[in-house]
Amino acid sequence: MNPAPGGAEAGGTEEVPQLPALLEAVLSVGSEPELHATLQHIVDSATELCDARYGALGVIDPDREHGSRVTDLFTAGLTDEERARIPYLPDGRSGVLGALLSDPRPVVLDDLAQDPRSAGFPPGHPPMKNFLGVPIRVHTEIFGNLYLTEKRGGPFTDEDLALLRVLGSQAGIAIGNARLYETARRRERWIEGAAAVTTTLLAGRPAADALMCVAERARLLADAAAGVVLQPTPEGGMEIVAASTRDDPGDLVGTTIAPGSAVLEQLLGGEPVFIEDSATDPRMTTHVRKRFGPSMMLPLQSGGQLIGTLALPRHRGGRPYDAVDRLLAGQFASQAALALVLADAQHDREQLAVYEDRDRIARDLHDLVVQRLFATEMMLDATRRRSAAAAVPDTVGDELGRAVDELDSTIQEVRTAIFALQQPPTDAPATFRGRVLRETGGAAVLLGFQPSVQFAGAVDALVPEDVAGELLAALRGALAAAYRRTEVGAIEVEVDARADEGLVRLTVTDDGRTAAGDRGTTVTWESPL
Repeated sequence: MNPAPGGAEAGGTEEVPQLPALLEAVLSVGSEPELHATLQHIVDSATELCDARYGALGVIDPDREHGSRVTDLFTAGLTDEERARIPYLPDGRSGVLGALLSDPRPVVLDDLAQDPRSAGFPPGHPPMKNFLGVPIRVHTEIFGNLYLTEKRGGPFTDEDLALLRVLGSQAGIAIGNARLYETARRRERWIEGAAAVTTTLLAGRPAADALMCVAERARLLADAAAGVVLQPTPEGGMEIVAASTRDDPGDLVGTTIAPGSAVLEQLLGGEPVFIEDSATDPRMTTHVRKRFGPSMMLPLQSGGQLIGTLALPRHRGGRPYDAVDRLLAGQFASQAALALVLADAQHDREQLAVYEDRDRIARDLHDLVVQRLFATEMMLDATRRRSAAAAVPDTVGDELGRAVDELDSTIQEVRTAIFALQQPPTDAPATFRGRVLRETGGAAVLLGFQPSVQFAGAVDALVPEDVAGELLAALRGALAAAYRRTEVGAIEVEVDARADEGLVRLTVTDDGRTAAGDRGTTVTWESPL
């Protein structure tokens, strides 16, 4: 069709200024590698290109459990104060935004209020009349929708729709590139975090520190309000044993998920749990759930072994976790579980090496040192007796007697050290009763039988720490002396702490033969309480 004279010029006057603006907008949307900056550029450029007062870009997550919804909303034209006055932004569950999600085709409206799909605005939302919305596709996937309202100078035109569709198609390419870049960076951070956790755990950290390391690193990587590790309880539930938060974790540690919970059954089955809103989800039963919103609960398992659960809740109203978050966090949890298993195995190997080394030292002391000392003592004792029979001066006999006594004392001390070496180097019992049982248990390794132990009175409550230390030292000496005697087949240990008598009494009785040939020896030690 040939334009009327002056028509092309008049048409050019209308359209030419739009072309540079469109080109500039297309170039600007691809100028930022960061996804967040790219999305804000798109909505700003679209608003300026179509001369609209307000613009918004709603990002959707098609992998959500309850269908596609707007998970993030980038706006243009709203000041910070205006946005703060709106209690909540549209999420696409209803209204025209919801219609665009269910039927992703362009929508042009002259009056939002007249459309039957309209659901009104939240309190504090500025009034809006005309409306233009187009979907943004990344390849064949709907990434989100671009919305414009309140065009200056009249309603939106077909030209505005054409410009926005061009911008939307170019925005899809820019978003695809930015999303790949963002995913690569997030993946890199999670991989680095998993490697750091593995290195830290294999450095020999205690078990509690290892779990705290996993919780803290995961919280930082997921940008969560808290990172917690839960472990199974004997009753069949799960308890929070480590918690990392930006502030004081408060009452998080010790919180228990009761047996029979729907979440618990899923976790114990090795399946992850993703929560939209912890405060309102009926599956969540703990009292701390009210302070959290979106959450991931990931099983820590390796080789079919369930170690615990890693939970990463965000604050209420926080950004929901998307599919990439879930994938990367799940991989981190698997790596962390493997690192925990390896660290535990390494700790067991180191513990076993310590036990073996202590056992070797104990055997060497017994087989070499003690036997030689005992043989030397017997030789000196025989020499002392011969010197007495040969009328050697008393001074020589006295010196030989002192040497025999010194050797006997040395043998007893070495045997006490052997008993101590036979005991585990870590995880010592805290109670006095447990420490006594530990001493007799260590002696049983060398004796070949378990001494019998009896307690009378509230020994744990009545025996002070300084008295307990002296009593345990006396017990070690008595057990070492009993082991030195021949034909020892039974040892009885009795600890009697009576508040009415105001003292604690240790009695150690054995059935071995003394050097004089007597059968049975009783050693008694007392101390005031």
